[in-house]
Amino acid sequence: MTSLHDRHIQPLILAGLDGNNWGLADYVKRGGYASLKRILNDKITPEQVIAELKASSLRGRGGAGFPTGLKWSFMPRQYPGQKYLVCNSDEGEPGTFKDRDIMRYNPHSLIEGMIIGGYAMGITVGYNYIHGEIWDTYARFEEALEEARAAGFLGDRILGTEFSFQLHASHGYGAYICGEETALLESLEGKKGQPRFKPPVPASFGLYGKPTTINNTETFAAVPFIFGMGAEAYAAIGKPNNGGTKIFSISGDVEKPGNYEIPLGTPFAKLLELAGGMRGGKKIKAVIPGGSSAPVIRGDVMMDTDLDYDAIAKAGSMLGSGAVIVMDDTRCMVKSLLRLAYFYFEESCGQCTPCREGTGWMYRVVERIENGQGRPEDLDLLNSVADNIQGRTICALGDAAAMPVRAFIKNYREEFEYHIEHKHCLVPAYM
Repeated sequence: MTSLHDRHIQPLILAGLDGNNWGLADYVKRGGYASLKRILNDKITPEQVIAELKASSLRGRGGAGFPTGLKWSFMPRQYPGQKYLVCNSDEGEPGTFKDRDIMRYNPHSLIEGMIIGGYAMGITVGYNYIHGEIWDTYARFEEALEEARAAGFLGDRILGTEFSFQLHASHGYGAYICGEETALLESLEGKKGQPRFKPPVPASFGLYGKPTTINNTETFAAVPFIFGMGAEAYAAIGKPNNGGTKIFSISGDVEKPGNYEIPLGTPFAKLLELAGGMRGGKKIKAVIPGGSSAPVIRGDVMMDTDLDYDAIAKAGSMLGSGAVIVMDDTRCMVKSLLRLAYFYFEESCGQCTPCREGTGWMYRVVERIENGQGRPEDLDLLNSVADNIQGRTICALGDAAAMPVRAFIKNYREEFEYHIEHKHCLVPAYM
């Protein structure tokens, strides 16, 4: 058996897509809606659907990596009132750009996945919350919804069965905080997008106070392929506990930035090769493997690390959304952290004091180090502020702001110390 270093697995969600074959007719030619037809026509029970999903080892592709089948099983099927299914397409984290390509190139895979999810959990109404800065993608998804309704795949009595499912698109306003699931629900309800206290969790008290299941775009889009090829075959693509393919958005100092759908567990070195290697043949210095909130990893460590939830965690970071930001040896780590610290300072919703005040403190301290006004005690101060934010906020934005600060200082402390002592950057390009 060949290893993941050697074998080439064809993409599933992004296979053969060129921007002109996103419509319903082409999707059906590729086998689209066959999974939905089989589930409904063969009367596969909701319990069997969830069991198959559990066997596939599909984990949430939005960042947390929670087992999808287990999450679906939390929905109280016998609840007598309305329940909701929500897709989180509020893709606002720096470095992340996969979900918009799914909706741009293969929107019907997302629609079919959500319909199957509705059937499995006894839900009849769904919403796709789409990031506010990608209007063309929102418009494309609306077109796909109309196609699905006209063909009988969406709406009342789907394919002549007793099952009905309505799906609507909702356009956000570009706030990063609305990527947090409860802030997203608040926004869907027409309120200010701020996170809710948990518990209760959305599965018991979600949209409009009703039981709600929320998954990421890529998670739903993978579902039809699991039922098309079988759970065991899907799970076998990846590694144990890390089933299937994953779309990695690689950007930064590489020759061919973009989205690459590869098996979970593929070595990072292979992804870097697919992306054309380092731009200009420069040396790799740092990698943020899971979006800007994930702790940075030194380049030499990352070159020996596989791209799956467990291996990235062992290396000291998170797979997150699969947004891989690569930096070469001309990049100043202080300046890089300054940009991230400013983002989280600007995007904090201000609801929690540690995040509202602490993100500003961290940004200003990093800014003075970058501008040659740093103090020897600043690094301990930054770690102290980060410690007083992390784990002390309603949602994970506080953690997302604190973790990069701690990781940059831990892995590149000598560069920060040089900045403070010499009042300028250690990297020649920034001197």
